[in-house]
Amino acid sequence: MSTVIDGQWRRQDPKTIAAIAGLVLAPMVPAVAVMAISGAPTSAILITAGLWLAAGLLFAGLYALEWWFAWYRITPEHFELRKGAVTRNHRSIPRDRIRSFDLTASLSHRVFGVTTVKVGTGGQSGDSSELKLDAISRQHAESLRQELLFGDSSTVVDSGVPAPETSSTLARLNPAWLAYSSLSVGLALIVWGAIGSAIGSFSELLKATGVFNAIGAAVVATSLWLVVAVGAALALAVGVLGSFVLSLEMWWGFRLSRDRGDTLQVKRGLLTTRSVSLEERRLRGIELVEPLLLRWAGGARLHAVATGLNQKKEENQPDNKTLLPPAPRSVAYRTSAAVLREPQPPSQVPLRHHPRAALRRRINWALMAAAPFLIAAVVAAMYGWIPVPLAIAAGAAVVLVFLGFAVDAYRNLGHQLTDRYLISRNGSGIRRTVVLERDGVIGWKMSRTVFQRRSGLMTVGATTAAGNSIYEVHDVAEAEGLALANEALPGLLEPFVERR
Repeated sequence: MSTVIDGQWRRQDPKTIAAIAGLVLAPMVPAVAVMAISGAPTSAILITAGLWLAAGLLFAGLYALEWWFAWYRITPEHFELRKGAVTRNHRSIPRDRIRSFDLTASLSHRVFGVTTVKVGTGGQSGDSSELKLDAISRQHAESLRQELLFGDSSTVVDSGVPAPETSSTLARLNPAWLAYSSLSVGLALIVWGAIGSAIGSFSELLKATGVFNAIGAAVVATSLWLVVAVGAALALAVGVLGSFVLSLEMWWGFRLSRDRGDTLQVKRGLLTTRSVSLEERRLRGIELVEPLLLRWAGGARLHAVATGLNQKKEENQPDNKTLLPPAPRSVAYRTSAAVLREPQPPSQVPLRHHPRAALRRRINWALMAAAPFLIAAVVAAMYGWIPVPLAIAAGAAVVLVFLGFAVDAYRNLGHQLTDRYLISRNGSGIRRTVVLERDGVIGWKMSRTVFQRRSGLMTVGATTAAGNSIYEVHDVAEAEGLALANEALPGLLEPFVERR
């Protein structure tokens, strides 16, 4: 019997109490420094520091109480967690159903040598399918991972240094890839939001130091167009630089490996480290994601399509399913082939084109989307707000841009059925290519809007227990869509198909 799996009730590492206190107290130093620089009274600084210390002690005390009443144990059959001072909560998951093991260590956790452990069964039932230990020692966490996933903790020696194990590297971070993350609009929005929040929080300091007055004077002394241009350039530069810094923190040290021959493991993180283990039995395919700017730069991200990835949680933490950060498209193709154990990337197979009616639908959407901008340009010209030639040029430019997106969206439409996979591609702003195992398809959802029926088109959705639960082939010809579904799962649609 392993020394890790001995059936004894254990508490979590007590150093986590100090880690929580440190996390609460960390912002106190810069806050007090800002107050001192802005000339705040000494009494106000002392009161603020005292309140912050009291809050830190309160949080540490509450967490110490929670830590005292939290116990866990691992038996040959179950992983059990019991916690709660007033209301007792006892949860258990069978060991033979454990499919994932995630380790996350924030900066404060790393200082005290502890990590957070999350064990999942691969189910879709939320909290009932996973157990979380807030903090245990790194050595013990690695021993648990080896034992629970592979039934062997002997690869962790007494010194806490993992012994060599069977592992093959599928992808490793090239620092040049971080430049692709600078093209991420989502990261830029996070940066701008954080800056806006900081300006609101320190507005009094900015007023006291005359920053707002200086900006106002500069705006009055220069032209409006110059201020707008400089502001846009500054916002773009800050967004790009901030995206790069966030990407550096998230993906530094990234490594995708195949552990013990049947488990994918992603390790990453600079300040907050993360290790995610995904059992290959849960894998049902991959998704190649190409946002517009990243696609123009020749890059892509790679996501896993696997069972047990709770969609609501993935919306908050989309990187949980990421197998490869923004990287060159050729690297994403090569990594997808390695993950799926294929000699060639399935996402590169020639796709079947969709009918011209699908292009007409997208052109109609584009014209409807451009209509409000055209109306605004006409109204502005009628009231003399802008010259008529400028209104005509702006309207034409808007129409051309929207038509360009429509044509691009149609060119990206496609699907293919191979011996093992259903492949579907769609999207313009974000192009997504899904490679879904045919064995993972459990049913079909056929849908036709009024306009699709008039055009002889339909949307075929492959339902699965993995990922987003349904992956759609958009605007395919009715006969081809039915043939696709019938070929992928022979016999399933027979009772519902009307013979003519």
